[in-house]
Amino acid sequence: MNQSKKRLWYEQPANDWNEALPIGNGRIGGMVFGHIERERIQLNEDSVWYGGPRDRNNPDALTQFPTIREHLENGEIREAEKLAALACTGIPESQRHYEPLGDLRIDFHHEDDVFTNYKRELDLDRGVATIKYMCKDIAYNREVFTSYPDQVMVIRLTASKEKEIAFQLFLDRGKTRNIDDMKAVEPDYLIMDGKTGGENGIHFHTGVKVLVEKGVITSIGNRIIVQEANAVTIILAAATSYRYEQPASQCVKTVLAAEQKSYEQLWETHLQDYQSLFHRMDLNLGKDNRKHDIPTNKRLDLLKEGEEDLDLISTYFHFGRYLLISCSRPDSLPATLQGIWNDQMLPPWDSKYTININTQMNYWPAEVCNLSECHQPLFDHLEKMREQGRKTAQIMYGCRGFTAHHNTDIWGDTAPQDMFIPASIWPLGAAWLSLHLWEHFEYTVDITFLDKAYELMKDAALFFVDYLVETPEGELITPLSVSPENTYLLPNGEKGSLTEGPSMDIQIIYALFSSCIEASKRLNRDHPFRAELTQLKNKLPALKIGKYGQIQEWLVDYEEAEPGHRHISHLFALHPGKQINPRETPEWAIAAKRTLERRLKYGGGHTGWSRAWIINMWARLEEGELAYENVLELLKSSTLPNLFDNHPPFQIDGNFGGTAGIAEMLIQSHANDIHLLPSIPKAWKSGEVKGLKARGGFEIEMKWDNHQLTFLSIYSSHGGDCRIRYNILRKEEYAPYQQEEQIRILHTKEKERYILIEGAEDRFESMERV
Repeated sequence: MNQSKKRLWYEQPANDWNEALPIGNGRIGGMVFGHIERERIQLNEDSVWYGGPRDRNNPDALTQFPTIREHLENGEIREAEKLAALACTGIPESQRHYEPLGDLRIDFHHEDDVFTNYKRELDLDRGVATIKYMCKDIAYNREVFTSYPDQVMVIRLTASKEKEIAFQLFLDRGKTRNIDDMKAVEPDYLIMDGKTGGENGIHFHTGVKVLVEKGVITSIGNRIIVQEANAVTIILAAATSYRYEQPASQCVKTVLAAEQKSYEQLWETHLQDYQSLFHRMDLNLGKDNRKHDIPTNKRLDLLKEGEEDLDLISTYFHFGRYLLISCSRPDSLPATLQGIWNDQMLPPWDSKYTININTQMNYWPAEVCNLSECHQPLFDHLEKMREQGRKTAQIMYGCRGFTAHHNTDIWGDTAPQDMFIPASIWPLGAAWLSLHLWEHFEYTVDITFLDKAYELMKDAALFFVDYLVETPEGELITPLSVSPENTYLLPNGEKGSLTEGPSMDIQIIYALFSSCIEASKRLNRDHPFRAELTQLKNKLPALKIGKYGQIQEWLVDYEEAEPGHRHISHLFALHPGKQINPRETPEWAIAAKRTLERRLKYGGGHTGWSRAWIINMWARLEEGELAYENVLELLKSSTLPNLFDNHPPFQIDGNFGGTAGIAEMLIQSHANDIHLLPSIPKAWKSGEVKGLKARGGFEIEMKWDNHQLTFLSIYSSHGGDCRIRYNILRKEEYAPYQQEEQIRILHTKEKERYILIEGAEDRFESMERV
C-alpha cells in the first residue's frame, strides 16, 4: 500500500489554532502554524496543570445519603436534588485544570516580502510537519517533529543558498503572571521557568538550544538572534516538578544528550520509533486517489458539497492513529479532552479527563488499531485513581473498593466535579475505566498483565458489592445515580435527573462483574469472590424496552426532556458493551435501532463525539449504510480544517471515536468470533487493510473486491481456536442481504500465520505449509 499519500496539506499558514498542525511525543505537544515571517509553535507539556493534589471528598454525603434516598423513593425529586447539591458536591467543587506550556516564536528576516510556492504539510507516515516556500529564488524549508526516544521537539531550518537564514527566537506565555525567569543563559540557550498557580502548583521549565551551521548567533535579553546561517537545528526540552525534583537540570540533561547527535541521527531515531507503531497497520478504501493534489481543507469542503472522497476517509482514519501515537505513550499521562493540545489557561471543561464517555472513547481505537502500548498511560492513571477512589468510596458512601465520578484530573481526583445534577452524582467512572483493563487482556492475551490488573478490576467491582441495594422485586440497583447527562420528565411535568438504577449503571456493572468473573477463571483464583459476583450479577435487572420500542433509559419509562440528547448512555450494552447483538438478542437489537432513530430524529449526534459513538453503534448493528452516513456527517459537520474533531469547541474524542467506528465497520470480535467486513457500505466496494487486531491475540490482513473477500491472512500470537465469520457472494453483482454467511473454525498454533485458500471448500493453511 502507498505510504506517501498519508498527509494533510494546505496552501496557506494557519489563520487560527484550529488550522494549526499537531505534533507530539506523548508528553510534549506542539501546534505548528506555519507563518512565513512570524512562526508560532504553541507548546504543551502533559503535566503542566494548575495546583497540587487535594482531598475534596464531602464528609456530609454519607450522613445525608439516607435522607436523599428517602426523597427519591417518595418521588420527591426536587427535594432529593437540592439536598444532594449540598451534601454530594466536592469541596471545593472543581478539580485541577490543564494549562498550556507557552509558545515558541521565531521571527524570520527576509530581504523581500514576496513569497511563492507555499506549502504546509503534516506527513502522517513520518510524523513530521513541514513548511516550504520560495523567496527571491531561494527555497526555504522547515521540519518540526517531537522525538519520543530523545524526549525533545526538533526544528530544522534550511535554505537552498548559503547564509540565507536569519531570525530572532523567543519563548512566550501570553499575559500570565506566573513566569519567574525568561532569558538567554547562553548565546545559544534560552529558558522559561515558572510555577502554576494554586497551592503546591507545578514548577515547569523549558529549555531551547539553537545549533547553527556556519552562521552568527548572539543573544540580547530574552531573544536568541541568528544571522547568515546555512542551516539551523533547534532542540526544545520541557520538564516539570510532577516528574522531576529539578526540572531545569532535567532540561539541561535532555538537551545535552540530544545535541550530541546530528540532526540526521535525531531524525532517524524518531522515524524508527514512530514508524514501528504507525506502520503496524494500513487501510485503503478503493483505488481513486485523484484528490491527493487538492489541499485538505478544500477536500473537506468538496465532501460537504456532496462529492465522494474515500481516500479522505482513509486519511481521517490514519490521522486518528497518528494522534493517539502523538499524545499517549508509555510514561506519559493519558490523553485529555484535547489530547495534549490546548492553548487556553482555563480551557473548556478544564481539558482534563471526563470519564462518563470522553476519556474512554479516546482509547477505543488503541487495541483494534494495534497500538496497545498507547493504552498504558490510562492503566497507570487508573492505579493512581484507585488510591483516591478508595477514600471517596469510604467517605461518601461507606463502601469498600474504589469509585470515581464523571471527571478526574492529573492527581487522580475521584470526588464529584462541579455540581451539575445531571452529571456530577454518578459513581460509575472507575467501573467503566476498569473495563479497559479487561479489553487490553482480551486483545493481547497477556496473562501477566491480567494478574496485576485483576486487583484493580476487583476493587472497582467491590464498591458495587456494597453499593447495590435490593428492590422489593428482588433486583439489585444503584440507589443514587444519573443517566449521564440527561433529564427525564415526571407525569406532572417536573424535571429530574437524580434517580435509582438507570440503565447505563446496570449495563456497566453487568460488564464489570462479567469481566471479573472471567478473569478469575482465567487466573484460577479468588473463587469465593467469583461466586459472590455471579450471584449478584444474576439479580441485576434485565434490559427493558420502553413505550416507543426503545431501550429504556431509566428504571421507570419516563419521557425525556431532551429526546435528541448527545449522550446515548442506555446503549452502552450495544457499544462498547457486548450484551446486545443482532444474532443473540435480536429483540434488543431492534430496540437499540429504534433508540438511535429517535435520538437522530430529534437532533442527536450534534456534537462530534456523539456522532462518533453513533457510528460505532450502527456498525455493531451491522447497518453499514447508516454507519457510513454518520461517518460522512462527522466529517461534514464536526471536523475542523486541520481534521480535529469539533464538539464544538475542539475535543479529540470525536477523532478517536471516528477512527474506532471505521475499524468497527471492518472487523468485530466482541461476540466470540471474528466477523470480517460486518458493516461495509456500498461505497466501500473494494479495499484492503492490514494489521487490524481482534480479540484472542489475532492480527488480520484482508482484501476485498465487489464487497467480496478476496484475500485473508491471520496471524495468531498465542495460538488457540479462531472462529471466523465472513460473507461470500453467490451472485455476480452486489446484492445486499443475499450474501451467504460462512463460519470457519481455525485451530491455530502460537506465532503462526494462516491464509485463506479459496475453492469449492474454503480452507485455511499455515503460511509455513503454503
